[in-house]
Amino acid sequence: MPQGQPTSVPDDGLTTRQRRTLPVLAVHTGPGKGKSTAAFGMALRAWNQGWPIGVFQFVKSAKWKVGEEHALKVLGASDEGGTVSWHKMGEGWSWVQREIAESEDAAREGWEQVKRDLAAETYRFYVLDEFTYPMHWGWIDVDEVLEVLADRPGSQHVVITGRYAPEKLVEAADLVTEMTKVKHPMDAGRKGQRGIEW
Repeated sequence: MPQGQPTSVPDDGLTTRQRRTLPVLAVHTGPGKGKSTAAFGMALRAWNQGWPIGVFQFVKSAKWKVGEEHALKVLGASDEGGTVSWHKMGEGWSWVQREIAESEDAAREGWEQVKRDLAAETYRFYVLDEFTYPMHWGWIDVDEVLEVLADRPGSQHVVITGRYAPEKLVEAADLVTEMTKVKHPMDAGRKGQRGIEW
């Protein structure tokens, strides 16, 4: 078990053990690659603990093949760790007005499902992949998200990914990582490739 030491200990009346088991809200944001990948890495740890996992993809199209999806579904179907449920609400990137409206509706429906699952404590670990975009675009109210997450029962951990994380979300989160791009193969005219991007 990691033996890292906290930089400060709050005077909150909790024991070290109680603080260690508090639910975590994590945010992976910024323009660099790896936000979703890091969240799926956390999901692997949750799976290893035997926790039920819910993955909600808010922007990626249901038609896109995501490598982590296959791997986590196979692991979730095994008898060794937690279960894995994968939900795709996004319609992919499109600037056609009709499709944007459909994507907005799908994102709102997805958020309603997340709210129901949080209330029912359906999962112990949630990945809300690219959930920052619906908030950034004004499709989903940031204050409502923060209220729902603050009031979630039990010990449900949530990681939210995507660029443009709202400042209020960053302030409310327990763990925030900003991915910054230093170099990317696309800078040299190379498109995404199998095994690296998906």
